[in-house]
Amino acid sequence: MDQLTEQEFLRLIEKHKGILHKVARMYMDTPQDREDLHQEIIIQLWKSCNSFKGNSEFSSWMYRVAINTAISYFRKEKKRNDTVAYEQAGEPENENYDPARDRQLEIFYQAVQKLNPVEKALIFYFMEGLSHRETAAHLGISEVNVRVKLNRTKEKLQLIIKQSGYES
Repeated sequence: MDQLTEQEFLRLIEKHKGILHKVARMYMDTPQDREDLHQEIIIQLWKSCNSFKGNSEFSSWMYRVAINTAISYFRKEKKRNDTVAYEQAGEPENENYDPARDRQLEIFYQAVQKLNPVEKALIFYFMEGLSHRETAAHLGISEVNVRVKLNRTKEKLQLIIKQSGYES
């Protein structure tokens, strides 16, 4: 694929902005951190847009860059040791949740914060409906490894939620 123009790049980012919000929500628990990660992902997408060859959908490539950026950013942020209680984190203004499900989502995202970066990526790709094969390609691990890790991660999430006093 030819190099993307800035206008085409911005159009594609706008079209797939939900990816950015979901990845930032999975990896960061404060609005400020989510916004910082959101910006970092856009910067990395722009820097690496020449590597997009058009062999896959732009959204698939965007997922891969976003998750890789989030994992790197998450590790860098964890080294700072300035955590904020989840209760202090509000919902991003751009996300509209059904009020009846809001508490469930809050509990879910609170539990997700206790996963490691690879487990978060597995859950994210699962929630997005990617196949084990697609997830394996994004993460650079085998399909069998994805199945095993995903099952363990789901069990871990259920345990975290149950230990928090909520039933899944």
